[in-house]
Amino acid sequence: MTMHASTIDSIRKSLVGLRMPRALEALDATLRRIEQGEIDGIQAFDELLVEELTLRESRRIKAALMMARLTTIKTLAGFDFAFQPSLDKNRIMALAELKFIERAEVVHLLGPPGTGKSHLATALAVEAVKAAKSVYFSTLADIIASLAKAEREGQLRERIRYLCRASLLVVDEIGYLPVVPGGGNLFFQLVNARYEKGAMILTSNRGFAEWGEVFGDPVSQQHCSTDFFTMLSSCRSKDRATDCASTLILFPSMFAPKRSSIRRHRRKSVAAQQD
Repeated sequence: MTMHASTIDSIRKSLVGLRMPRALEALDATLRRIEQGEIDGIQAFDELLVEELTLRESRRIKAALMMARLTTIKTLAGFDFAFQPSLDKNRIMALAELKFIERAEVVHLLGPPGTGKSHLATALAVEAVKAAKSVYFSTLADIIASLAKAEREGQLRERIRYLCRASLLVVDEIGYLPVVPGGGNLFFQLVNARYEKGAMILTSNRGFAEWGEVFGDPVSQQHCSTDFFTMLSSCRSKDRATDCASTLILFPSMFAPKRSSIRRHRRKSVAAQQD
């Protein structure tokens, strides 16, 4: 099959006009395959479109990762589950289906430093970006700093509204650095604004019972013992069923002795709700 030069030139101009650089780049090789009888016109058309869509999807993901502030890319395939045999791999892979984002739930990854919490949080965020979900990733220290700056400039409401736009907010390193005075209250305002409206992943090297100490000031401790803990770890009732509003993933060794204190804290939160 021989194609007229004028027709090929017309195709090139059309690809340029449609801003399809990858298809334009692959055109000559595709035409040779047609002439050699390897593919027909329909297959060639399909291959050119696939090439272009692949390039565009790659660019979209790259831009979305930058917008999400995911500068270090981690994947679930790169996580060594053999290093953490106590983790339920099926449970993690179920989270990668991203249904928790649709349900606006909270995922807690709690455990000692160096156990892979940030890796899994980043990997789940990357999966969300690939699925065209909007994501924002930050350490607790950075998020509180941005909220404090916005408050000083009279822009706190706008900043919280901005952080509520993302379908998934990932807050890493809760408990690693001391929270500045008033920072806990700012963070609770953000959590309250997102509650049941947007999903979150929170990572921490501290158990729930210690979060009042992490956030420091008395107001924060009071929130941790009632409203805040309830928002992040309670169950909510829906029309047809009762689903947990949060998923707790405990990494090994550090928190096993403290589960009883977590249960006591949960009972206090439920009692506070009933009051």
